[in-house]
Amino acid sequence: MGAVVQVEVYSDLVCPWCYIGKTRLDRAIAELATDADCPGVEVAYRPFQLDPQAPRDRAEPVLDVYARKFGGSERAAEMIARVTAVAKAEGLDFRLDRAVRANTADAHRLLWWALRTAGPATQRDVNEQLMAAYFTDGEDLGDPQVLVDRAARCGLDPQAVGEALADEEGVEALAVALRNATDLGITAVPTFVVNSQLSIPGAQDSEYFVQVLRRMAAP
Repeated sequence: MGAVVQVEVYSDLVCPWCYIGKTRLDRAIAELATDADCPGVEVAYRPFQLDPQAPRDRAEPVLDVYARKFGGSERAAEMIARVTAVAKAEGLDFRLDRAVRANTADAHRLLWWALRTAGPATQRDVNEQLMAAYFTDGEDLGDPQVLVDRAARCGLDPQAVGEALADEEGVEALAVALRNATDLGITAVPTFVVNSQLSIPGAQDSEYFVQVLRRMAAP
């Protein structure tokens, strides 16, 4: 059996392909967990912001954001229909008709804090909760109370989470991590970096992840 495989996932919490890619990676890891000859896989989520200039004090309907980005409401609707169909095939319930886009800086700070204080497994759970909040439940990821509530579902102390967000813990760490993504040449997400050696762009199929993780785990 080889060493534990380390996977760093560069993603933004409001990126639909990041949620799809995460789901496919999770499925691959679950498949490998049934194979006694394969080692474990440890995942850490690293920040990337699709829109770092998004307002910090308000959110807006994602339909409006997509209409501006993709050249009108008709084109936006086509894009949303396509990605929603892909998500459905992966077992995800995208409700982008009610999603609201906010600046994700504080949400990324929460993920940093969860990793630092509770470890990769809890960070993974918080990441899942935040993505579900945005893509399915129409919640505002710029709202500190949403972040506290979602973190609490993963066993984190709500008072401690609230204090960390209010004290702006992780602001400098977030800035450093975003610069690191740039230094690594990451310009689109999701991007999966395996054992600091192999960079995988895009939401690849689960079977592809299985093959790569097995290869990287080989002695």
